Amino acid sequence: MLNPHRIREDFPILRREIEGKPLIYFDNAATSQKPIQVIEAVRRFYEEHNANVHRGVHTLSQEASELYERAHEEVAEFIGAEGIEEIIFTKNATEAINLVAYSLCLRGLGPGDEVVLTLMDHHSNIVPWENVSRVKGFKVKYADINDEGVLDYEGLENLVTKRTKLVCVAHVSNVTGVKNDLRRISKIAHDNGAMVVVDGAQSVPHMPIDVERLGIDFLAFSGHKMLAPTGIGVLYGRQDILRDMEPFLGGGEMIREVRYNKSDGTCRITYNELPWKFEAGTPNVGGAVGLMEAVRYLRGLGMEDVERHESELTNYALKRLDGVDGIKWYGPGPGSERGGIVSFNMDGLDPHDLALLLDQFGIMVRSGFHCAEPLHQRLGLRGSVRASFYIYNLKEEVDKLIEALEEIRKG
Repeated sequence: MLNPHRIREDFPILRREIEGKPLIYFDNAATSQKPIQVIEAVRRFYEEHNANVHRGVHTLSQEASELYERAHEEVAEFIGAEGIEEIIFTKNATEAINLVAYSLCLRGLGPGDEVVLTLMDHHSNIVPWENVSRVKGFKVKYADINDEGVLDYEGLENLVTKRTKLVCVAHVSNVTGVKNDLRRISKIAHDNGAMVVVDGAQSVPHMPIDVERLGIDFLAFSGHKMLAPTGIGVLYGRQDILRDMEPFLGGGEMIREVRYNKSDGTCRITYNELPWKFEAGTPNVGGAVGLMEAVRYLRGLGMEDVERHESELTNYALKRLDGVDGIKWYGPGPGSERGGIVSFNMDGLDPHDLALLLDQFGIMVRSGFHCAEPLHQRLGLRGSVRASFYIYNLKEEVDKLIEALEEIRKG
């Protein structure tokens, strides 16, 4: 079993105090803290190996290139991809989804086509498709959710037709923690000839992922939510699809050859092989090294144990919240399939005000719409406070949250 008390020793920031109280970090859905192993790996890269990749024959460039390629390999293994050809490094999950949206639209998606999203999606899986639809003329449709935030699968099945080219969903809601059944969604999509794009920002860091078993076509996730530095993200894509896609960023590294044609005064461009075809310009090599170390750290813990630990914390938190007057939480109840996220409100208090009051107790939570305004609108909410858990969080910290809420409630 995972031992969060021992894990905490690897995270220097957790030794901080806020307002004279021990730091309790419950904002992991926004970004996770970083273990010393990741911090040291990035430091070693810049002290010992820093150079541009795939550009030079000198020793440092060769070392940096080897580390960068190894990072792709270890990420591929972490999510069950076939190889590095299916792993594209981006800045974050948002850029990864934009890459899919714009690249696919360069050679398709036009009037008469449809893209299906859900009302639980993060803005990063809504805005790119809405933006591109205005240029290309395809239609964006939204599957509904019920009052617990659970996806309406029958409604989704009715929305997906032979006109549907893509079904884009979050694996885990960043507000309610609801886990979507990706295998069921993939079957609905594939039976109609559509591809599946998954926002895995709240799932890849927290549970075992096997893209082959899930039957999905694309998976986007961010390193900074899984112990890695900011500025490094991942797009997984099936090789057969990526080979036919046009890169939407052009420049150095993503090309194999650029030849000037004197006869017509143009340049003929030949794209690089996968995955470099989609990684234009100088990449975040230090971030990739940090991501590789983060993957090693999580694999050492065991993703099954990571998921189990968060599930126990979530169920414990939901039960404890039930005992606080004036608190209403959202999503399925204890024992259901949900991630380590609990969003709630207190009667008579604005979510931001409640978050500020909790900060005085040293408790870091999120407040607002969490970049999921349509979901809040569907549930009739003007925002919420979100506590989200990770490998270093403790039941004792949940108890401190409950004590703080009870004290705030008393005024």
